[in-house]
Order: sequence, then structure tokens, then C-alpha cells
Amino acid sequence: MRKTTTKARRRRIRSRVRVVRETCETAGDMEANLTAEPVAEAPRPRFPYANWGPGTAVLGVVLALGTGIVLAVPAAIAGHKPDGDLTTLGNVGTQLATALGFLMVPMAIAAQQGAKGMGEVLRRLGLRPFRPSAFGWMAAAIVAYLVFATAYSLLIVEPKQKDIAEGFGAVPVQVLLIVIAAPISEETCFRGMLYGGLRVRLPKIPAALIGGLIFGGLHAFTGITAVPPLIVFGFLLCLLYEQTGSILPGILLHMLNNSVALLGQ
Repeated sequence: MRKTTTKARRRRIRSRVRVVRETCETAGDMEANLTAEPVAEAPRPRFPYANWGPGTAVLGVVLALGTGIVLAVPAAIAGHKPDGDLTTLGNVGTQLATALGFLMVPMAIAAQQGAKGMGEVLRRLGLRPFRPSAFGWMAAAIVAYLVFATAYSLLIVEPKQKDIAEGFGAVPVQVLLIVIAAPISEETCFRGMLYGGLRVRLPKIPAALIGGLIFGGLHAFTGITAVPPLIVFGFLLCLLYEQTGSILPGILLHMLNNSVALLGQ
């Protein structure tokens, strides 16, 4: 009877020791988990986001212009006047066609280069969230542009552009086409696709200069004296994209510029 009691007592002691040991080990694991260093945030994607080169980027601009012209043919035919001008409907249709060309071709290139789904297509073209510091870069770009524009007007010539707004009819339509559609489509094409592709092979400044030259040069039909300021504007928008990692600040700045130009007309 004593032996049985002694064995039972020993088993109880061993059981208590085991429970205490497991409790200590569990507490140690919990303490280690609590004191472990937090997981580092995922690094920001490397700029540029484009995976096409300069050749594809420049060809994309040509294709975007060609696509806009083809899409504009029906509007140009339907809105043709005997004197050679276009009706309001014809002007609106051709402007919309141009904007569609500037959007469709960059998206097609991003998709052809492996972007899966609309979300990735837009991210490759720079349509990404931006940090609050972007507003500081936007302010710096505005100051730089105003300094150049003022010096250009005083020392060389006051830039003049053709007033295309009145050809679009009602003011809401003018705002839609000039203040909203043009900045979104042009930034997608010239910054997201063109500058993004140029940056794959070229350093920042040369790529921004080429992007600005193409952007400004294509506006020559609105007034040759306005080309140099627009080249500088395009150059600054490229650098803004580089610094912020998003074309959205450039779209906002472009909208502001076009709003001021529309009010001036």
C-alpha cells in the first residue's frame, strides 16, 4: 500500500514539473514574439515603371497621333463646312478622338509588354497614389515655369496661341475637353508612356529634355511662339513625374495651367 501511494505521489510531482516547464516555454515564446522587430514595409517600386524602351515610346507617340487622326475622320466628314472649317460637332469630335488616341495607344503598349489587367496597365503608366510631399514639388515646378515664362515674354516675345476653345461651343464642353480630357490623355501619353520609356535607357535630364521637346513641338500648330514655354513645361512635368513617382501631380498641374489659359481666352 505504501509503494502504491509513493508511486502515485511521484507521478503527480512529475506532472506538475512538466506543466511548469511547458508554461515557462510558452511564456518565453510569447515574449520573443512581442520583442521581435516589426516587419519592414515593402520598398517603393523602382522608377521607371515602364518596361519598354525609347524606340517603342517614340513610336507610341506617332501611333497615338495616327490613331487620333483615324478616329477623327468620321467627325471631320460629318462636321465639314463648305468654307473648309469644322462645325462645333466636328471640332468636339476631333478633339475627343485625339484624346482617345493618347489614351488607347499607351494602354495597348503597356498591355502588349506584359501588364495583366487594367490596374497594372495604369500603374505601368504612372497612375499611382502620391505622397503629400508631391505638393511641394508641384509648387517648385510652378515657380520655375513662371520664372521662365516671364523672362521669355519680357526678353524674347510674348507667346500667343490659337484660341481653339470657342470652336467647342458651350463653356462646360470647353472645360471637359481642355481642362479635363487633354491633361489626363496628354500626361498618360507624354509622361507615362514617352518619358517612362525614355528613362529605361536614358538618364533623367536627357530623357526629360527629349520628352519636353516632343511635347512642345507637337503644339506648334497652336502658335509657334508658344512652343519654347511648352517645351519647358513638358520638361518640368517629366521631372515632376520622376520626383513624385506618379503622373497624377502632373495631371493636376496641367489642369491648372489649362484652366488659366482658358480663362485668359
